[in-house]
Amino acid sequence: MSRFQMKCKQNISFWGIMLAIPFMIFGCRKAYNPPAINQFSNLLVVEGNIESGADSTIIKVSRTVKLSNQKALNPEQNAQVTVESDQNTSYQLTEIKPGTYATAGLNLDKTQQYHLSIRTSAGKKYVSDLMPILDSPPIDSVSWDLNRSLPYGTGVNVYVSTHDASNKVRYFRWDYVETWEFDSYKESNYKSNGDTVLPRDMVNDEIYHCWKSDSSSATLLASNARLSQSVIINNPLTFIHSTDEKVSVEYSILVKQHALTPAAYSFYNTLKKNTEQIGSIFDAQPSELQGNIHAVDDPSEPVLGYISIGGVATTRIFIDSHKLPVGNPAWRPITYYTLNPACVVGRDPANPQKPCCLFVTYDVYGHVVNQVNQYINYNFDPYGAQLIPVDAITDQSGLLLGFTAGSPECIDYTLRGTNKKPAFWR
Repeated sequence: MSRFQMKCKQNISFWGIMLAIPFMIFGCRKAYNPPAINQFSNLLVVEGNIESGADSTIIKVSRTVKLSNQKALNPEQNAQVTVESDQNTSYQLTEIKPGTYATAGLNLDKTQQYHLSIRTSAGKKYVSDLMPILDSPPIDSVSWDLNRSLPYGTGVNVYVSTHDASNKVRYFRWDYVETWEFDSYKESNYKSNGDTVLPRDMVNDEIYHCWKSDSSSATLLASNARLSQSVIINNPLTFIHSTDEKVSVEYSILVKQHALTPAAYSFYNTLKKNTEQIGSIFDAQPSELQGNIHAVDDPSEPVLGYISIGGVATTRIFIDSHKLPVGNPAWRPITYYTLNPACVVGRDPANPQKPCCLFVTYDVYGHVVNQVNQYINYNFDPYGAQLIPVDAITDQSGLLLGFTAGSPECIDYTLRGTNKKPAFWR
């Protein structure tokens, strides 16, 4: 065999193997469902804490779902949820929405121990371990500063500090609720009733200033068990980027501090590692969560969750955008309207030479004759939405000529939040 023939044979063999590989990989694929995925579906999940003082106790009870399930939430409804003491006192919780059970402040006797009891509609009973009340010490401060990685910073760091003079509390957990004000592209002083443009009720129907809230999702923990004194100084809570809409006008954060037992801290620390620190070979490997809630009828049944009992310390702060370097280009918030080219308030989109969009005519008696306008009152703009009138357009004598207008996504921010100012807003 010649060298040329050998070369051709080698090439044919090589490309034959390469063409066969895709069929080997994809031609014989078979769906694989690990036994663990099916084994641990429909487990009971219990979230919340028993508040020992005047604050409300809110407990969420649900079931796990498969990853392939279209339904993300599976609340456990119509259950009997009670807080019970070792002295046989009992407090019933009411289901305020599917799977969420609540009661007003319990003001529990601190000389007693308590547990949570759940009896499902199917008759299965679950209880948490009896635990003494462990109240959180006060929060010393919630503070913030600028991230100084650039001269003007790249955002806001928020911290919490606390201490326990008695040195009884060594383990802490925090969660928080953020609320922020954000403003739309332009303030609308008019509205359409479907036939006519009228002055807007700026007290009850103002859509320029809006507020939105969100809750923390990270597991925030700290311990000073190795220190001689129970002190936590400037523990990081969250970071807000300089371009975030949250700091465009005014931002508020309500921080809640929970005191933990060593066992509770171990549970939340494992939860944190399992959910937040998996992604590389150097991160902690997943491990089993050992909660303190058990199935009475079947002790081998896994139950997810940990119930703590005690008073919670809270502190709220505000961050005004005027205290931030908003004049710097790095501090320009990226809002919906800065990303949307449709947010243009001005002339008639069908005829740029005319003011946008409603014209008014008068009858022989000088009364306004209402016109149904194709853009503001009943039809749609080129971007597919009915325009909202913003300002009146008048001539030099004050005669009304028409109105500027814009799309709802840019003008009506109640589509993304609420125009009801929170009671705590300053």
